Amino acid sequence: MNKEDQVILGFRDVYNKIVWLNKDKMEESLKGYKSSEVHCVEYIGNNIDSNVTKLAESFYMTRGAMSKITRKLMEKGLIESYQKLDNKKEIYFRLTEQGKVIYKIHDDLHKEFQKRDKAVFEQVTEEQFESMLRFLEKYNQHLDTEIKKQGIDMKSE
Repeated sequence: MNKEDQVILGFRDVYNKIVWLNKDKMEESLKGYKSSEVHCVEYIGNNIDSNVTKLAESFYMTRGAMSKITRKLMEKGLIESYQKLDNKKEIYFRLTEQGKVIYKIHDDLHKEFQKRDKAVFEQVTEEQFESMLRFLEKYNQHLDTEIKKQGIDMKSE
């Protein structure tokens, strides 16, 4: 197996293990909420003036799919929509009090998982971190270019 295959399989393996290790606790603590809903709540909690377009771009989904998720989140009482006085056309979202509770539960779980994995990161040198981050940035840019080559414009979906 060549090094490229090893890296890709390594990413997949690490991702799958993280998901598996976190799954039970996430499902138990966030019962009744889908992963996509919780991550949408997280995005809205972290980004002021979130709208369907920004959410769709962030999650690489169509605006139609994201509209369905935000509609469900409003029905569940986790987010509410609002408009700005100077822009009555655009609809934005913010967390409700219940949404803030879900946001905090999710954030606390991530902190717990980071604490669990801290021993590994403590062994990584600054130079190794910089090298990994440079690689991730290059790979991300490459994938963005490939997405654009597909002719996919998330804004128009």
